[in-house]
Amino acid sequence: MTATRVLVLNSGSSSVKYQLLDMRDSSRLANGLVERIGEQSSRLKHTPLATGGGSREWTGPIADHDAALKAVAEELAKDGLGLDSPELAAIGHRVVHGGKHFTEPTVIDDAVLAEIERLIPVAPLHNPANLTGIRTATALRPDLPQVAVFDTAFHTTMPEAAARYAIDVETADAHRVRRYGFHGTSHAYVSRATAKLLGKAPEEVNVIVLHLGNGASASAVEKGRCVDTSMGLTPLEGLVMGTRSGDTDPAVIFHLARVGEMSIDEIDTLLNKKSGLIGLCGDNDMREIRRRVDEGDERAKLAFDIYIHRLKKYIGAYYAVLGQVDAVAFTAGVGENAAPVREAAVAGLGSLGLAVDDELNAVRGDEPRLISPAGARVAVAVVPTDEELEIATQTYALVKKTN
Repeated sequence: MTATRVLVLNSGSSSVKYQLLDMRDSSRLANGLVERIGEQSSRLKHTPLATGGGSREWTGPIADHDAALKAVAEELAKDGLGLDSPELAAIGHRVVHGGKHFTEPTVIDDAVLAEIERLIPVAPLHNPANLTGIRTATALRPDLPQVAVFDTAFHTTMPEAAARYAIDVETADAHRVRRYGFHGTSHAYVSRATAKLLGKAPEEVNVIVLHLGNGASASAVEKGRCVDTSMGLTPLEGLVMGTRSGDTDPAVIFHLARVGEMSIDEIDTLLNKKSGLIGLCGDNDMREIRRRVDEGDERAKLAFDIYIHRLKKYIGAYYAVLGQVDAVAFTAGVGENAAPVREAAVAGLGSLGLAVDDELNAVRGDEPRLISPAGARVAVAVVPTDEELEIATQTYALVKKTN
């Protein structure tokens, strides 16, 4: 029997998201979420898609990631999809930061673990949780290939002119300071899906991808390769996000430390957790912000306008970087669902060939679709992202190649 199933794990600091896929047809067999790990009110929601049964949910104490993954294994086993199944080919792990070293999916060994651990200083919130998930899964199935798929890998094709900051080279190299970029699995998937929507190969098109969720990033993809992206050393740089500031004058930090007498940790918390939309208007849910805008709330309107202004700047910048643009693709929670954001982002950019059709833009759906007028010089698309499928696809391809 050929093993064709891949379990995808996305381990956060207090959560584990998972999907089990059959790579013969990319079908989903099960998915779920464990959250609030380490609390008395931990919650597990499991959906057995293969059997067509309803979701199962329970709450109770889950002490750590080891207990969480064992609980996931038990739920899968109830549906005949247990981790001991001979049909399971590999476990694919989302790893947020792979630095310069990891440019593609990688079978995990001790050396890979050590490098992921060395990158913790530039990904202190994510890499430790990713490591915990890897180690726990390895303990449960030590015989099975464990594969790391890195958020940063897609962006390692950026030229040095885009990846380097204009600071002293020796200092930058000594402390690994450069633009790495994130959301790479999403940008990779969406750029390819956009090319397919246009009836072309990825190597034939230039795409600006706008991944707009609570975290948000843009990328310039030239003939299938990323040549620039908005997030940098960390996910803080770039677009205005739900709670992150995005681009800010670095001297703001010095000013807040000297004049505001804030500590480094306080400034870190301010820029990562108390800025962006929530800092501007007290909400980081775009639906609520739009409701407030429609009711005449000036603070919400200013937050929305700042969000759109930054987004337009990046569209224009990446248009210049690419020289020729075939499509602009919106994805992720806001990008896929907020028609007013898409409309506002391209408003006034007709000279660049960008426009949306009001009726097409208002349509909601789960499939990739064009929302630009017929015959538009540049296609504007809504492309639902599928990071789990991307991780599973890369994991399975690597395992087949390795075997």
